[in-house]
Amino acid sequence: MLLEVENLRVRYGNVEALHGINLQVQQGEIVTLLGANGAGKTTTLHAISGLLRPTSGEIRFESRPIHKLPAHRLVRMGIAQAPEGRRIFGALTVRENLNLGAFTRQDKAKVTETLRWIYELFPVLAQRREQLAGTLSGGEQQMLAIGRALMANPRILLLDEPSLGLAPLLVKAIFQTLWEINEAGVTIVLVEQNARAALKLAHRGYVMEVGRIVLEDRAEALLANPEIRNAYLGGGA
Repeated sequence: MLLEVENLRVRYGNVEALHGINLQVQQGEIVTLLGANGAGKTTTLHAISGLLRPTSGEIRFESRPIHKLPAHRLVRMGIAQAPEGRRIFGALTVRENLNLGAFTRQDKAKVTETLRWIYELFPVLAQRREQLAGTLSGGEQQMLAIGRALMANPRILLLDEPSLGLAPLLVKAIFQTLWEINEAGVTIVLVEQNARAALKLAHRGYVMEVGRIVLEDRAEALLANPEIRNAYLGGGA
């Protein structure tokens, strides 16, 4: 098992945000976390990536406990996150933003190889490599955020709301690229409000409600589940 989360609890001050969640991600999978705002999806990602310290429970990467390690150590181990809201550096160029994603890597030749792959995945980033990132469109900034995370050469990519605020055509293009990234061997954990797009891409899904996982199943089964359709997919469509 690549990633295991066991009985994970996270608090913000006196408020417990995660109430003992359990999830597993196998090598090569795309796993999606679904749920309303405030369900605990982003908190789960932040705990996995080392940005939040759990109150209790365990997170294991390839059977090794990682929940007490700092975030930069986890990046070196192969866990990278593209955060909600993109969080790119607007005053730096596209190329400079991408280079920042490779800060843990020493092998220049391999970094150049990864950069070439990202430019193939997102040709617009190659065209705009010397452009200030703050002048990119929302969709281009999202591509840059994903590209920057990929520069760390991750084994597992954590994605938080990649379709947020994007036009439907762009969403389709980005999800197609996520499929290509997964085909290249990168495992993906995806938090996404667009439940239909997420389930069409993913192998498995977990449904979260107020800090708990209430359902886990194969993506096709969740797509066909009447309760999930009514709650997250707009009824019978």
